[in-house]
Amino acid sequence: MKFVADESVDFPIVQRLRRDGHSVWAVAEMDSGISDEFVLDHANRQNAVLLTADKDFGELVFRLNRLNWGVVLVRLAGLPPMRKAEIVARAITEKGEELKGAFSVITANTLRIRRHLTRNNTPPPG
Repeated sequence: MKFVADESVDFPIVQRLRRDGHSVWAVAEMDSGISDEFVLDHANRQNAVLLTADKDFGELVFRLNRLNWGVVLVRLAGLPPMRKAEIVARAITEKGEELKGAFSVITANTLRIRRHLTRNNTPPPG
């Protein structure tokens, strides 16, 4: 799968997903400090699911109805970075295709997937 990792995502998550064979564009490696809107637009241009620990993306997707290829909100505060990477990698292995076109939240014990349809009520292509 293809991902864009917002700069709020712990780098061990990026490294783990790359080792697992995923394509991951990391904001922290390229354009640190860019706006959330730009990050979401970049993920859309790349046909990639956005990984973030920033709850502001929920507002962009739901309140502002921004189209997206999928957003995964990583809510694993307090866990060691390597443990976070394990949890995220496992969720993607188990539910990867379901993350496309959805707003998902990963916590230590759960993965919630909420379908977010585009304006014409269809998931983004891909």
